[in-house]
Amino acid sequence: MRKIVAAAAISAGLSAPVSGYAPETSLRPVPRPGPEKIVMSSANAGFDRWIGSFRSRALAAGIRPDVFDRAMRGLSYNTNVIERDRTQAEFTKTIWDYLDSAVSDTRVKNGKAALADHRRLLERIERTYGVEKEVVVAVWGLESAYGTFRGTTPVIEALATLAYDGRRGRFFEGQLIDALKIVQAGDVDPRAMTGSWAGAMGHTQFIPSSFLAYAVDFTGDGRRDIWGEDPADALASTAAYLARFGWTKGQPWGMEVALPAGFDYALTGERIRKRGRDWNGLGVRDAAGRPVPDHGPASILVPAGSRGAAFMIFGNFHVIERYNAADAYVIAVGHLADRIAGGAPIRAGWPRGDRALLQAERMELQERLTKAGFSTGGVDGKIGPKTIAAVRAYQRAAGLVPDGYASLEILKRLR
Repeated sequence: MRKIVAAAAISAGLSAPVSGYAPETSLRPVPRPGPEKIVMSSANAGFDRWIGSFRSRALAAGIRPDVFDRAMRGLSYNTNVIERDRTQAEFTKTIWDYLDSAVSDTRVKNGKAALADHRRLLERIERTYGVEKEVVVAVWGLESAYGTFRGTTPVIEALATLAYDGRRGRFFEGQLIDALKIVQAGDVDPRAMTGSWAGAMGHTQFIPSSFLAYAVDFTGDGRRDIWGEDPADALASTAAYLARFGWTKGQPWGMEVALPAGFDYALTGERIRKRGRDWNGLGVRDAAGRPVPDHGPASILVPAGSRGAAFMIFGNFHVIERYNAADAYVIAVGHLADRIAGGAPIRAGWPRGDRALLQAERMELQERLTKAGFSTGGVDGKIGPKTIAAVRAYQRAAGLVPDGYASLEILKRLR
């Protein structure tokens, strides 16, 4: 789905909790207040002119005039949406802090309750799409806390505001046209199309383009309703999405593993893939010390370096990545699904004395690594494969464990 994401979460408009499950802390933090003052009168005048010019483009894209006029009538420039877009807090959670929230005891308990409440529906979805019910529930749990936080922002107004504002305007205008197509198809009344400030909608937070491509009418009532109290269409749409991108039923997303002393950390990362028998030959075991099973080519991730948990990941890990590309999110969905199914918590510890690097610190790390002769392929503040390889090369040269973990300790050494 590739929604607009930070490393750990997305900001979204949050509704009040609904009854049925215990309150949970949202994974969608409210941004800090921004210093900017938005002048409403001039913004509204420009916004109204933009709607007038956008009308011809929407009609050229196949939107009927009556649909456009009904959906766009009475919209205002939404200052709250702009404030959220301009002042998003930088998400700097460590993976263990993120997982503490994403797979909290409350979220696991609520996930088991949601599975029990909707078991017949979820079993039917599993039979239809071949995606395990626990995985579907886990996505539901992370995206909206099992329907508790679906978002209350008017999506068409939010997308129009963001398209007019100019930053990523082309993307949001495309999403707005897709939202109008959804209204035109009769799936939802424009005033009932609510979601996050950035346009993610419903129980499992589909953006309009993903809705058009993957949403299904599982109830057979002629509408793909992901917004209402009944989660059937939303949950089925999530399963359909995962199935479309190659979900393999019966294959785990991944599993926690124990690495042997002296393990070569150059073998970690998504680019290195081996069969279970080959990992076993290198001394890798599951968290309980048993040989790892063979579920196809697998990679090993160490998201917190050698002092944190290690995971062996399979093809289904990359399918969940299509929903949200952040490793922390994928691990959270997979681990929450395991816990809902009765699995154990992660056994390994984490380097809880560490903190996540800020954007400026990540850029400084890249600059200092490059100056030291370990090229990161550019300075963008993103810890991708090239930066990890550079960290690993520096660690090896410095006589450290070459796990590629971009930590504050490494930055301090480079200073």
